[in-house]
Amino acid sequence: MTGARPAGAARRSISTTGITSVHTAAEPSASSLARAALRLVRVPYEYLVLYAALLYFGVAGVAFTGVSGVLTLLLPRRIGERVGRHAIGLLFHTYLAMLKASGVLRLDLRALDTLRGEPGVVIAPNHPCLLDAVLVISRVPQVGCIMKAAIWDNPALGGGARLSGYLRNDSPRTMVRLAARALRRGESLLVFPEGTRTRGGQLNPFRGGFALIAKQAQAPIQTVFIETNSPFLRKGWPLLRKPQFPLDYRARLGRRFRVEGDLHAFMAALEAYYEEELAQHHGHTPTLAAHAAGVATGGHA
Repeated sequence: MTGARPAGAARRSISTTGITSVHTAAEPSASSLARAALRLVRVPYEYLVLYAALLYFGVAGVAFTGVSGVLTLLLPRRIGERVGRHAIGLLFHTYLAMLKASGVLRLDLRALDTLRGEPGVVIAPNHPCLLDAVLVISRVPQVGCIMKAAIWDNPALGGGARLSGYLRNDSPRTMVRLAARALRRGESLLVFPEGTRTRGGQLNPFRGGFALIAKQAQAPIQTVFIETNSPFLRKGWPLLRKPQFPLDYRARLGRRFRVEGDLHAFMAALEAYYEEELAQHHGHTPTLAAHAAGVATGGHA
């Protein structure tokens, strides 16, 4: 009769080569030690990447604001707008490239590339987080924007917006008139139908300004759906709070609409369409292993 082996006692095993090896049951494996060491290194590394990216964004934004003030005085308005939008697109593209290279961010934004250079269209994404405009403009830099007047007027942040000809949102009538004029001139316009970031993962009620702009300009509305696996920078998320990495973002195109008939009926139908599309993908974490399969895009209505 044999007794139980004492804890930590050595065990003998004979491999298929006939070589006897001895190891201790309580001894941690090399792989578990490696995983523990990796965890100790990963968390400080992720904080470093997060804060370094925020620092780059802030410093580059303030520096570009200073340069923009000079360019606004020197360049004709149309040329200044093209220069400003190209520079902002480059700044955003570089910011995302830094995060991708660090391993904390994975992107599939290729669907947006079809909108680059397309004239006179309202680009209308859902608004899950603070990065949504960064994601779109990084791929469609020529697009115009409607932004908060407080940012537009900010001496430290608003210079690039003023140079780029972005529109203020403080006077609805003026905003609609200028936005419709820009669309008729052949510019594309980025507008978030919700008007603010999503709260708690639920679609906010749509605001009618973007549909009125499209109707006055007789411009199509291109629906865009931004999907993510994280609540990072959602409404109420502290700017310096570290999320669970890596972050995944994917953009896909939906149907294209024209505003016809009653504006309120159109808004209700469009909001229902967004809700249906988002509900179909609710709970689906956008894994980017499907790169090779291509980006799912909706048809144009």
